[in-house]
Amino acid sequence: MNETRRRLLALALASLAGGVMAQGPTKGPVRITSTFPTGSGPDTVARLVAEKLQAQWSQPVVVDSRPGGAGVVGINAVKAAPPTGADLVVVDVGNLSINPLIFKKLAYDPQKDLVPVAVLYKTSFFVAVAADGPYRTLKDLLAAITAKPGAVRYGSSAVGGPLHLASAQLQHALGADMLHVPFKETSQLYAAVASHEIDWAYGSIATAGPLVRAGKLRFLAVGDRARSPVLPDVPTLEEAGGPRDVYAQTWVALMAPQGTPAAVAKQINQAVNEALEQPDVKERLAGFGFVPSPGPVQQVVDLMQGDRARYAEVVKRVKVSIE
Repeated sequence: MNETRRRLLALALASLAGGVMAQGPTKGPVRITSTFPTGSGPDTVARLVAEKLQAQWSQPVVVDSRPGGAGVVGINAVKAAPPTGADLVVVDVGNLSINPLIFKKLAYDPQKDLVPVAVLYKTSFFVAVAADGPYRTLKDLLAAITAKPGAVRYGSSAVGGPLHLASAQLQHALGADMLHVPFKETSQLYAAVASHEIDWAYGSIATAGPLVRAGKLRFLAVGDRARSPVLPDVPTLEEAGGPRDVYAQTWVALMAPQGTPAAVAKQINQAVNEALEQPDVKERLAGFGFVPSPGPVQQVVDLMQGDRARYAEVVKRVKVSIE
């Protein structure tokens, strides 16, 4: 074989390989079910990634928002689907790690009914207080908590949710009591902080950020090991005088129905990672304070198991149980 023919054959093989890599997991449309409301942070990210997957695979990738029942509605719509890669679901730490701990009868089992595919992003929660309130620093808030046990009120958007359990974890680390006030929606929660109905709440840049920009709320600290690149002037809990090794974070992942072959999950994982690495996607996520988290399928497994063990201790202390 001469050199010219050898080069042409190499080009043909490379082209063929590229074509195979660009194929989707199935020949028909791919449906991504979101367990979050349309317009929410996780749902918006799902739609961004879906656009990129559609371009990669040259086939329709649609997002169907089906919130409700602590994720049960969306997960149940996917868990019995054929395991071909044509059906995926967007869920978070609450759906995968916390719900099995707090629901006596959960309509799904994350480990038996779903297969990990990819982590979309991670984000950290900030300690939010009223901008015109008495707490100018985290030390001011912590002093009030320890001085008057049970008097300081904190809120969350759901009993047993990530915000509630992260707050309970901080309470335990401080060794002081606080009053938990649950709300049905995050908009109600942060409006209550701004109006002094409650003293503080954990919030993300996506959820509480708009009221911070409007001058209604102030972020005192971030529950992470490092400062947020979006808000580098806000110290970590430890830097601000809070306890060590106390973090308040969440993450969102993509899952598939049980029985989905590992090769299919890996193929989708690689395509999602490629989407998350694109500059425009990174820019959009940064606006929400979300950190893209490309990585192997195992990353989902590690997060699920690690957070389930961590939250199990918190759930036991606060005695959360839902019928």
